[in-house]
Parts: sequence; structure tokens; C-alpha cells
Amino acid sequence: MNLFEAIFTQPVDACSVIFGGKEISYAGLRENTLQMAESISQMGVMRGDRIAFLLNDSPEFISAFIATCSLGAIAVPVNMALRPEEQCSILHNSGARLALAEPDIRKFFLTDAFEKLHDLDSVVLIDRKNSDHPAGFEQIRRKQVNRQIESSSQPARGMISPGPDDPAFILYTSGSTGEPKGAIHTQADIFATNEGFCKQVLNLTSSDRLFSSSRLPFAYGLGNSLSFPLLNGATTILCAEKPTPEVISTIFVRDRPTIYFGVPVVYNLLLEHHNNGTKLDCSSLRLCVSAGEALPAHLGEIWEKTFGVPILDGIGSTEMLHMFMSNHQNDLKYGSSGKVLDGYEAKLLDAEGSLITTANQEGHLWVKGASAARGYWNRPEETAKTFVNDWVRTGDLYVHDQDGCWFHMGRSDDCFKSSGRWVSPVEVESILLRHERVARVAVVEDFDDEQLPCACAFIVSEDVESNLPEIELELRALAAESLPRFKRPRRYIFLDELPYTATGKIQRFKLRIELRNRRS
Repeated sequence: MNLFEAIFTQPVDACSVIFGGKEISYAGLRENTLQMAESISQMGVMRGDRIAFLLNDSPEFISAFIATCSLGAIAVPVNMALRPEEQCSILHNSGARLALAEPDIRKFFLTDAFEKLHDLDSVVLIDRKNSDHPAGFEQIRRKQVNRQIESSSQPARGMISPGPDDPAFILYTSGSTGEPKGAIHTQADIFATNEGFCKQVLNLTSSDRLFSSSRLPFAYGLGNSLSFPLLNGATTILCAEKPTPEVISTIFVRDRPTIYFGVPVVYNLLLEHHNNGTKLDCSSLRLCVSAGEALPAHLGEIWEKTFGVPILDGIGSTEMLHMFMSNHQNDLKYGSSGKVLDGYEAKLLDAEGSLITTANQEGHLWVKGASAARGYWNRPEETAKTFVNDWVRTGDLYVHDQDGCWFHMGRSDDCFKSSGRWVSPVEVESILLRHERVARVAVVEDFDDEQLPCACAFIVSEDVESNLPEIELELRALAAESLPRFKRPRRYIFLDELPYTATGKIQRFKLRIELRNRRS
């Protein structure tokens, strides 16, 4: 069964998508997807060809994704928030032959993109001005510009039943540790996550409306906004705009989602928005979900106390496509990533690679499950390091307790030794976040005057008018009360904002670069 067949078994009159306040039925989405598939077929796309999507979250993105996978081509969603050179890097690495793009980036492709991207034959610009579905496109070719292509209303040719290992899409990592890598996934991986996190945690019904501020090009957003709602006859709420607190607040009022998916930094921003006088209407929500980074326990507790809606934190990855651990509504422990989902396995290895078998002992997290990627596109060395005998190295440090709850201790590449002992940034951050005037914090490795490693804390204050030297003194006192000396930050640097990836992960490598620049 391909993705098209799996999705369009729903009642034709049911609402599949809400976009800009307008509803699209499953019948309407099916017709749009058939038209998209036929147009892609007319462009000579072959099985295994990569098709890049430079599209905002929209019905066209969904139609293009379903059509591309079901035709046997390979979808390559690209984060629209990336810089043009970063988007070019993904297009180059994937070898995309065709790109579907928003009209506002037309200039990018008419200037130097074709000169850099030797595999790219043509770009199709999606125009939404005159219709609710893709009735016509502007196609840009290497030697022929502005050729108009009309889509056919006839059923698409060439939809296939995929093999178990046929690549269907490539998702690029968010770049929290550097250069993005393309994880290769099959259609079967989508169905595995639906049987996993969706059915075990969300318990969807046809009356659910799902809204995610994490975007479709990311593994988290793709499940939240495409596969979970559409495979279960529910409704997805899409937003092309940047999901600011103001935009999210409007959607909560207008479109009445029942489940909201975010990342910790966005939940914190929404609380700030609410506390600053613009009340957030969460009355339609039955559930919230968090991923991307570990949700601080106090943030989850404050959110539930304020709005009466729990936040279920979990952990997933681009390589695993979605969550493999999660809290549940009837089994929730703030500060933890919950428990391993059925169908997945997890293990901890120590620094020497030996299996850790006792509770409350920190180790490197490895996972396995049916949704695991087949490797990284055109990166054999990185593939060999991450994918080993059906296990996937996550790069996270974890402990688990006697009850089977797992606790995130930081990234293995973020942890560092000070005075010969390991420092987990997450542990230090959780202490500093207790201060009432600290909004956000990130701890990274620094070096003292003797070039010995120590902790440095980057702080975003709740109040821009705060007395920063006074706050620093209070933070030093708080750290002295709660942390051993080797874990206490030696330096505090105040910023207006921390650098984040589009999925809400702190880009600690940028903070390390900032430290190097300050020392030079």
C-alpha cells in the first residue's frame, strides 16, 4: 500500500485540512493530489528521482508529498527558514532534479542557483492566487524560462506499491551540531510511527484537529501535521506564516485545535505572551505535546497549572522519524522523556561501549525500531557511525529509573569535563532556570585563564530593564547552593536571544563560536 491509498480511505466529506481559515475535504485533497501527481508525471520524473520542496506549510506541500512518494520518486522537504546557501547545500547533496517552490523565491533560481546545482533541471513555482488547488504552474528550466504547464484532471499515471526498502523521502537534520545530514526514509517508516506514537499516545478520533508550530520539513512536524491526522481521518491545521505567539494565539481562537505540538522555547514564549496581558485561549485543547529538546519540569508544571492542559514530553529524532519515548496522559512525569514506546528498544552504553544494566547510571542512548532511517544520503562515513546493526546512535546522554522512565542529561557532544568530571549542560540549566528573572539559558564549555575547561552560561533575562550585574550575583549564589564547584559556571554572558534551529533546539556550536570570538 502506498501513502495515497492509505490516506484516501477516509469519508470524502470529512475535513482534511484547515488552511487560512478555509476547509478542504478529503475528496478535495484527493483531487488536488491527483492533479499534482499528474503534473509531476508530465515533467518526466522517473522512479527514484529526488524532488525538492521549498514550500511553506500548505495544502500544496501535502499534495506534493503524497504524490511524490506514491509515484516512486523521493521527496526532499527543505526548511524555508534556512539561508539560500544552506538550501543550495541540501539541493546539491540530494541531487534533486526538480524543485517545487514558492513564487517569492523565483529570483533565487533565476540568478545563480542553476549554475551551482548541476542536477537541477527545472523549478516549478506554485501559484495560489487564482484557485484553491494547483491548476497551473510556472516552470523555470535551464534553457527555457517562464513556460506555463497546465495540470490535468485525469488520474495520475504510475502510482506504485513500494518495496520495503524503497526510499520515499529524505529529511535533513536540523543542524543543532553543524552541517545537516539527509536521513533516508521509506513509506513503511510513516506507517510505523502511526502505529507507535500516534496510536499509543495521541488516541486520535475523527473529531481531533491537530496544529503544530514545528514545520512540515522536519520529522516532528511531518508526523504532527501530515501522517498522523490524515492516516486517522482527523484534521490538520496548517499555517504558512511564522508561528509567533500572536499567530498561534489567533489559530487557537479561530481554528480550535484539540492537540497542539510545540517545542520548549515556544511554550515558554506562549506563557510570556499570556502573562504579559494577551490571554491565550486554550479551551479547545485536550492535549499538548513537546519535543525537540527536553522540557524543563517547571515549565510543564506551570503550563498545566495555568491552562489545565498537560504537556506530554518525549524524544524522537530525524533518524527515527518521530517519537520513540514519550509520556502518556495517564502516566506523566514532568522532567522525564517518559517510557519507551511499544515496538522500540533502547539501551545505554558507557564511554567504553559496554552495556549499562543498572538504573540511574548515565550513558549514551542507542535505539532501534521499525521507523529507523536506512542511513544518510551520500554520507557513508556518517552512516557507519550512526547506524550499527539495526541500532541508531542518538547522540544523547540518558539515565533511566527503576520505574522505566528515562531522563535526558544532555547531548554527548555538548557534555564536557571540568576538574576531570563530566558536566551535563541540561543539569546546570535546570538550576539557573529557577531564577525568576531568567527566561532562557544555555550552558556550554568554556576555558579559564589557565585554559582548563569550565562552564559558561548564556542568559536571556525576563526583563530587558533588569540589573544584569545583580542577576549575575544572584545566579552565582544559586549555583553555589545547588551545584558542586566543578559544575558552576565561571562566566555569565547576557544575550537578547539564544540561537535556535527551526525545530527549537539550541545551536550550542554557535555559542561556542561566540566564546572563541570573544577570547580572540
